[in-house]
Amino acid sequence: MTHRIEKMNSLVREIFSELLDQEISLKQGVLVTIAKVDTTPDLRYTRVSVSVFPEQEEGYALATLRHEQSRLQKALNSKLSMKIRPRILIESDHTEQSADVIEKLLREIKRETRDN
Repeated sequence: MTHRIEKMNSLVREIFSELLDQEISLKQGVLVTIAKVDTTPDLRYTRVSVSVFPEQEEGYALATLRHEQSRLQKALNSKLSMKIRPRILIESDHTEQSADVIEKLLREIKRETRDN
């Protein structure tokens, strides 16, 4: 990954975090965090992966973010002083859930080998 893309990812993460905090109103108890930001080499698209807590509110949170996507895009564009401004794509990040499943399986294997 080039320095330019890394810088873009960092800048988008910073601005998007600020926008999530100030511009988006989610119901009480729902927490959205930015897990990963990945910009394409041509700087035309930026995929923002978010994780949602509690997990059962993921559908609600993603629907809210996607509903507000054009407003978030406009706010992001106004804060980026560049000729090319990447289009934001919002997706869910399941890394944490996958890690939990793997950890659970490893504990199960360890328990089974200990019992034998």
